[in-house]
Amino acid sequence: MDLYEYQARDLFESYGVPVLAGIVADTPQEVRAAAEKLGGTVVVKAQVKAGGRGKAGGVKVAHNPADAEAAAEKIFGLDIKGHIVKRVMVAAGARIAQEFYFSVLLDRGNRSYLSLSSVEGGMEIEELAVERPEALARIEIDPIAGIDTAKATEIAKAARFPEELIEKIVPVIERLWWVYRDEDATLVEVNPLVLTESGEIIALDGKVTLDENAEFRHEGHAALAEAGDIDPLEAKAKASNLNYVKLDGEVGIIGNGAGLVMSTLDVVSYAGEKHGGVKPANFLDIGGGASAEVMAAGLDVILGDPQVKSVFVNVFGGITACDAVANGIVGALAKLGDAATKPLVVRLDGNNVVEGRQILADAAHPLVTVVDTMDEAADKAAELAAA
Repeated sequence: MDLYEYQARDLFESYGVPVLAGIVADTPQEVRAAAEKLGGTVVVKAQVKAGGRGKAGGVKVAHNPADAEAAAEKIFGLDIKGHIVKRVMVAAGARIAQEFYFSVLLDRGNRSYLSLSSVEGGMEIEELAVERPEALARIEIDPIAGIDTAKATEIAKAARFPEELIEKIVPVIERLWWVYRDEDATLVEVNPLVLTESGEIIALDGKVTLDENAEFRHEGHAALAEAGDIDPLEAKAKASNLNYVKLDGEVGIIGNGAGLVMSTLDVVSYAGEKHGGVKPANFLDIGGGASAEVMAAGLDVILGDPQVKSVFVNVFGGITACDAVANGIVGALAKLGDAATKPLVVRLDGNNVVEGRQILADAAHPLVTVVDTMDEAADKAAELAAA
């Protein structure tokens, strides 16, 4: 689970990481009131879970409450990499002398933790890693030992922080490690970590990703996952324990197995080019089980998406044979009744495929079209969506 910047700021503050005052606002009028409360120069920052906010116009400096309100009017409603700005944070201003970078993250490849740090902060770390890799210090962190004072000092020196700043930087690094460790995070990033003209070290912008597998250890994490932040279809799928991701296309996708579903997305995208640019509407993996209940839950989610014009059910019978899948589809359509209104293209292959296709043929449901191959089925689904 990714946190918004204001949530990361609050989390940092609770661990003693130095941060600036910040107030969340949902309207331009609230922004003005927040600016009046903070006083002086403020920064109005779009709260979306995407990078590049500044380049997109989602971060603006305001020197008085009126300017802050005017800035907010331009920020609200912005589309930043597919995220619409509905909330901003009004942060106190700071006179920045230098910008640094620090992060600790899960290094899946090496099955360890990794610290990345640099005295060249402010820019996107991906650009720095490509353009000037020597400027990015990479220090492996032992998951058991973690980051103590000695390790934090090693990190600071490897990143070439000025000697006179080491004593100020080290405790901040330690506290950021506490956030990572105690909150079961997979990423804690500060960009930039700044030195102000008055000599303070401040975490000016934070990014935190929490491990959802550890939610049972953190009652407070549920409050961080705002109901309004989750797409209602994704929330509905999650309640049914379905692996679903909403996309922007017109062809609903149901498959069994993540690899097969990913391949299906590609095939539908390719087929859609011949039918006016039709694209997949979702990723939905029903896993090994394709009972009527599971299939009905999946179809219910997909059919609830107004963008969906057709549905492609692509199943390879393995542990769950094709006849069981076919019975699941027939049962799901019976269960949904009048709620099922969009055409389904079904491709079955694998264990008991002949029996599965016969079950669908015998059912003769008017919404169902059975197609033998994956490519032909994708083409048919795209054709129906474009009709």
